[in-house]
Amino acid sequence: MRTIDVASRSFSVVRVVRVVRVGSALVLGGLVLGACNLPGFGADRGATTQGHSTFHLFQFFAILSIPVLLSVFVPLVYAILRFKRRGDEIPKQTHSHIPIEIVYTVVPIIIIVVLFVFTVRVENKVTAVSAHPNLRVDVTAYQWGWKFYYPSLGITEYTEGNHYPDLVLPENETTTVRLVSSDVVHGFYIPAFDFSRYALPGVTNYFDFTPNQVGSFIGRCSQLCGLYHSEMLFHVSVDTPAGFNAWASSHSSNSKGA
Repeated sequence: MRTIDVASRSFSVVRVVRVVRVGSALVLGGLVLGACNLPGFGADRGATTQGHSTFHLFQFFAILSIPVLLSVFVPLVYAILRFKRRGDEIPKQTHSHIPIEIVYTVVPIIIIVVLFVFTVRVENKVTAVSAHPNLRVDVTAYQWGWKFYYPSLGITEYTEGNHYPDLVLPENETTTVRLVSSDVVHGFYIPAFDFSRYALPGVTNYFDFTPNQVGSFIGRCSQLCGLYHSEMLFHVSVDTPAGFNAWASSHSSNSKGA
């Protein structure tokens, strides 16, 4: 009976290890074969060139985390099943395994360096501000609304009552945004752009958007800023250059904030 029990347990361990290996191979193989359409892991793919870069960075982090996860949990599951207590006999004690210790030290350092390099590259791209943008918009956050002013067009959109202002942007053209707050800390957040930036009292932030997808998107304040924080919403409308020019012509003589 003892022999049968040990054999049964050994078979179970082998079966679990085999399942884990096959599952890992299927997951990684699927990612490789589907490289042209990798999963988004729940993140927005970015409706701007800057947001698209942020999305690809997140995607790279998520994919790289899969082998890291497997390298931890596969040995853990194997050790739990293979070396679980089977009697009162004290098992053989080992002190160290130098090759494994070297691998578990060097590999994480390499991963961190790689992630750091890619993060800096993407961050520099996202935070770069064009010296000659196609458009400039001054954004002012206040309790509890937004004001969008287009200096070159003389157009102003702002929150009033149930009216949520529109931030209208031209497709495939670079817009520089000047962001300030007139009272407390706010968060300028557009989920579809994969972008969020603080609006701080006394601090002026500049950043660029280059939308590459026509559509309408939701923006909101991401920082708790008081009683009506939930009402700090706005719309982002990306139109073709021709559509944007038509909008600008119809609004230049009649700034809106209902």
